[in-house]
Amino acid sequence: MNIFIRSASSISPQKTFGFSSLSGELAVHEGNRMHCIEPDYKEYIDPKLIRRMSRIIKMGAVAAIQCLKNGNVQNPDAIITGTAYGCLEDTGIFLSKMVEQNEDLLTPTAFIQSTHNTVAAQIALMLHCHNYNNTFVHRGFSFECALLDAIMLLNEGEATQVLVGSADETTDTSHKILSRFGLYKRETVSNKSLFIAQTKGTIAGEGACFFLLSNQHSKNDYARINGMKTFYKPGHIDEIKRQVSSFFNEHHLIAEDIDLIITGRNGDMHNDKIYDALGDPAFRPTSQINFKHLCGEYPTATSFALWLASAILKENKLPDLFPQTANKRQYRKILIYNHYLNTHHSLLLVSAC
Repeated sequence: MNIFIRSASSISPQKTFGFSSLSGELAVHEGNRMHCIEPDYKEYIDPKLIRRMSRIIKMGAVAAIQCLKNGNVQNPDAIITGTAYGCLEDTGIFLSKMVEQNEDLLTPTAFIQSTHNTVAAQIALMLHCHNYNNTFVHRGFSFECALLDAIMLLNEGEATQVLVGSADETTDTSHKILSRFGLYKRETVSNKSLFIAQTKGTIAGEGACFFLLSNQHSKNDYARINGMKTFYKPGHIDEIKRQVSSFFNEHHLIAEDIDLIITGRNGDMHNDKIYDALGDPAFRPTSQINFKHLCGEYPTATSFALWLASAILKENKLPDLFPQTANKRQYRKILIYNHYLNTHHSLLLVSAC
């Protein structure tokens, strides 16, 4: 698999936009919800268009524009996005208006912009791009499916440069609903101490990450994608271990070949037990870091982990906000392992170019 990450861009709860790596200190968020640190959209989008865009559309469009700019590409051969929730803000507005106005005199704008493919469509409209355009909505596999589609296009020679990414947001309404299911911590918590309090629940997150992928190598590439594997609802920890072992065998790997593992620990005592169990013996020789104290928990958070892995491989070092005890050697191969609600599990192998 010769898939190269030519450029990447991220809008997240950290200061990631406009940087090729994490910069400065950790942005601390108090409570059980993290908000993105957003740029000045007027610098990237016509102000006349901005007023018609919801927040997630602006985040996705600007992250995509910056990614293309970083890769010196004006029009990609394909635009592929993944989202689990779509445009929640517009959906909430439309549903609320239906109730408040008794289904009379409803403006169609919120409904039109509430569809899941709005971000990909808006990017194409802004770029005047008439090429392949697709959006995947597969809950915790949404970004992975988008990435797989991009990889297949590149491997089959249908495209040479593909813009792929994901975007998901948290709104007041969605946060209240998901809180009822016990997804988030009830006590006051800070993302800085997310992994200290071994209690039920995590912290809500959001973000938009985009990547320019190519099947042609260049000297400015961030990293190379070597392989990906997804598996659904494993019945037991032994099944997870079998899937991981199968992935290692498929790529002729042993644990010592991996320089760093990025795990999807999120501070939930039940969620993190899976990563603890895998630490013996499969991942024992390898340094591990977590990423969800940076972006929070949301279905397409794997895209942020891929952005982080790409940044580490490009800089060949861990960002300063990670413990330097893990910074022991050159980073040539990074494994990302994430699961969402112990239902959607994914493995991503990324290496230096």
